[in-house]
Amino acid sequence: MFLETAFALADAFWVGKLGAVAMASVISSQFIIWIIYSLMSIISTGVVATVARYVGAKDEETAAYVSRQAVFFSVLVALVLTVVGIFSAKGVFVLMGTEPAVTHWGARYLRITYLAATFFFLIDIFGAIFRASGDTRTPMRVVMTAIGLNIILDPFLIFGWGPFPKWGTDGAAVATFVGQGVGALLYFILIRRGKLRFKMDLTLRHKFDFSILRRVVRIGLPTSISGISFSIVYVFINKITALFGTESIAALGIGNRLESVSYLTCFGFSIAAATLVGQNLGAKKPERAAQSAWRTVWIVTGITGFISFVFLSFPETISAFFISDPAVIRISVNYLRILALSQIFMGLEIVLEGAFSGAGNTIPPMAVSVPGSAARIPLAYLIAISWGAGVNGVWWAITITTIIKGIVLAIWFKKGKWKKKEI
Repeated sequence: MFLETAFALADAFWVGKLGAVAMASVISSQFIIWIIYSLMSIISTGVVATVARYVGAKDEETAAYVSRQAVFFSVLVALVLTVVGIFSAKGVFVLMGTEPAVTHWGARYLRITYLAATFFFLIDIFGAIFRASGDTRTPMRVVMTAIGLNIILDPFLIFGWGPFPKWGTDGAAVATFVGQGVGALLYFILIRRGKLRFKMDLTLRHKFDFSILRRVVRIGLPTSISGISFSIVYVFINKITALFGTESIAALGIGNRLESVSYLTCFGFSIAAATLVGQNLGAKKPERAAQSAWRTVWIVTGITGFISFVFLSFPETISAFFISDPAVIRISVNYLRILALSQIFMGLEIVLEGAFSGAGNTIPPMAVSVPGSAARIPLAYLIAISWGAGVNGVWWAITITTIIKGIVLAIWFKKGKWKKKEI
């Protein structure tokens, strides 16, 4: 997840050198790309809960069978998503109300990214399978290679360094395509060489087992609904932000990329919590599962607390690192200071979402996340426009709802009903 963070920051750094329009194009695309990740989580969340439970119960044959079904299903979903995404790319920018230049370059960026959807899905599913088996090092090495290549290619393809063409924001998308493709290929090679804890046959002679897929989807769907609703909410948040100009969207992009430092760190620990909870429940140790989750929460609280301190103390320096536009920097400084207030609560929410998903009990996170995220739209409009707070009202809406979601989910998890969840 640190590598994912490094990529997000590097990508924003290089794209920011192209100006506010380029930054706004890429960040507006990102809210739609989140939908890809949300759809992936239908399968990956179900895989982690199911495979970890079978691994904990020492039934590796069934773990391999479930994993194989998930891989083939993910490829099918990714191909459908690619076709739909390419044809709808421009329309979503029109919906967000972005300026013509942002719409043009953002749609191009989004279409190239959708071409890599199959690679995104494969990396996510294979990574989930390895982590559910207890191996987090192999996914780290694969991601290190894929993202490292992406980071290296970014400036060459964006600015046309050396023999490479100057593609601007298109180059950033192509770099992602290449990096993700290499990562997916590496997973195939590693599995064929027997690096996975159990043997998994990836030949095409197998048929879909819809009973298995229904079980995986039933577990993963609530988490995916949460993610999709979150993405849709940000489409409208972006639309409200656009009312205050392209500079405000660019500032939203900088703040979003910086928040990814804490978000992706928390998500990494969320993965650990999901695996530990799932395996301990499979081994009939529910109290140890709960202890694992709460210890993970305390670790993340320390990390997000430090990040909040940095956001509050050095907002101007951080913002100027990404872009030189004074208007964007001014707006970003306010965003970071307001955002700092919610980082600990965001960590609480994300880690406990992972713990719930590891138990196969994904309804509570959805019940908290969906209405909590949806509330940001009317709240942002109320504070920013009706109350006249300007674009800072959008940042306050995000922060207030994050704090509430974290508190509510912690209370729900503390009740402990997830310990009795059957898969």
